[in-house]
Order: sequence, then C-alpha cells, then structure tokens
Amino acid sequence: MIHTKKNGFVAEFKRNKALFAMAAPAIILVLVMQYLPMSGLVLAFKNYRYDLGVFRSPWNGLNNFKFLFSSGTGWLITRNTILYNLLNLITSQLLAVIIAIFLTEIHRKYVKKVSQTIILLPYFISWVVVGVFVFSIFNYETGLINTIVKATGGTPINFYQMPGAWPFIICAFNAWKWTGYNSVIYIAAITGIDDAINEAAAIDGATIFQRIRYITIPSIRPTLVTMILLQVGRILRGDFEMFYQIIGLNGQLYNATDVIDTYVFRSLVTNPDIGMTSAATFYQSVLCFVIIMVVNAIVKRVDEEYALF
Repeated sequence: MIHTKKNGFVAEFKRNKALFAMAAPAIILVLVMQYLPMSGLVLAFKNYRYDLGVFRSPWNGLNNFKFLFSSGTGWLITRNTILYNLLNLITSQLLAVIIAIFLTEIHRKYVKKVSQTIILLPYFISWVVVGVFVFSIFNYETGLINTIVKATGGTPINFYQMPGAWPFIICAFNAWKWTGYNSVIYIAAITGIDDAINEAAAIDGATIFQRIRYITIPSIRPTLVTMILLQVGRILRGDFEMFYQIIGLNGQLYNATDVIDTYVFRSLVTNPDIGMTSAATFYQSVLCFVIIMVVNAIVKRVDEEYALF
C-alpha cells in the first residue's frame, strides 16, 4: 500500500485552522500597513501632480534622485544617519552589556530589583518629555547649566549655536533611554548560563572578572551578534522622534543633526515635493537592505551559526 505524503500550504492550513485564524489579524495588518503602501514607491520616479494622482502622473526617470544628491543634501543626511546610528549602536549595546553583567552579579534581590527598575524607567518616558528635559538643561536663558554658570559668575553658553556639541548630547540621551531596555535581553541571556560552570570556575580560583571574560561574555556572544545585526539593518533609519523632539526646527543645527527621516518630514511640511521625498525614502530602504545583506554575509563567512539567515 502506497502512502502519499500531504505537504504544502493547503494541507498545513487544514491541520492548523485555529492557528491561522489567530494569526490572520496580524497578517492582514502587515499587508495593509506595510505591503500595500509599497505601490507608492513609483512616486520616486515620477513628477507627482495632484490632479493626476499617483499612477497617472508623468514619469521623470531618476531626476528626483539627481536633485537630492546634486544639492549635497543626500550625502549629508546619509553621513549623519550612518554616523549617529553607529555611535548609538556602540554606546547603547556596550552599556547594555555592562549593566546586564553588573545587575546579574548583584546578589541582594531588593537592590537588584530597585536598580533594574531605575535603569529601565527611561524607556517608558516619551521623547516629547525628553525634549523638554533637554531644553530645560541647555536653554541659553533659563537652562540648568547656564543658571549654574551665571550663579558662579561665568558667561552663559549658547549650546543651540554649537553644532559640534549635539552629537554627544544626542548619543548621551539615546543611551540613557535605550540602555535599560536593551540590558533586559542580555540579562535573560546571562540567566540562561548554567550556574555549575560559574561555581566550578570559582572553586578553581577564578576571579569575578575572569568569570565574566571567559564564561559570561562568550556565552552571550550569539545574542550580542544577533542584536547588532538587527540594529545594523536599521542603520539608515534614524530615530525620527528623538531627533525631532530634541533638535526641533533649529536651522543652525541641521548640518550636524539632520538625518534622512527628519529631512523627509521637513521637506513634506515646508515644500511638498512628494517625488523627491519618495526618492529619499526609497534610497533609504534599498540601502538598508543592501547593508543588512552584506553584514549578514560577512558574519556568515566568519561563523555561520551567528548569521540571521
């Protein structure tokens, strides 16, 4: 008697109808919000006219891309986006690993819970509120720093006319907000390490720093690599809310702080050239895809187990 093996989507759907029914809302949401709008990418190659709509507007080839880069704006916002994301990636992930190791080495439960709560709290604070904090600290007239400077007889500092200071300010607040959240993932990875390994190392005379170096860090390396790969995939997607709420519409800081997301938003508000802003977004998405593929290929060549796919 010959048995035919039933495979394929139809057979799988019949076997797991309940699971597919539960997944249906999420699938529909992704299709409607992520995939259907992708048809609008054609605007990057069109001279959009409101009276003709998306698909009837005339084609203009690569003119939108040429205008974006011929003005120098394209290279500027690309450089800023990559540099800011690299700095934020290094600072937030490094601090997250350090804090995770520090918290797991605390043996008093009360101190450990309080410390973790304090570190995680900034994640739940809106960037709108953080923007108010930043303004209250660095404002020229009433800011905290300048209030202290004036009280000690010094000359107030106009931080909003110092573009070179803002990369450090933005990275500091980004690390403050995201480090606690990222550390939770590493705490979970460290918790999964077998206690017998650390106990055996302690019996053999290994110090706490030796255990961290030779046991903890190698054990969380797969998690660290995965987190870095996921962040690299977003290296051209700046945190719009962070930049917009901290910098606002301060034209003196645009060259030092403008990223692709803020440029696209401001272009749509001040000069609704939908074709050029679509070109910027299309360029951003394609470059993100290329970067994640290249980085994943490099990781796969070094150690295939650490690659995403």
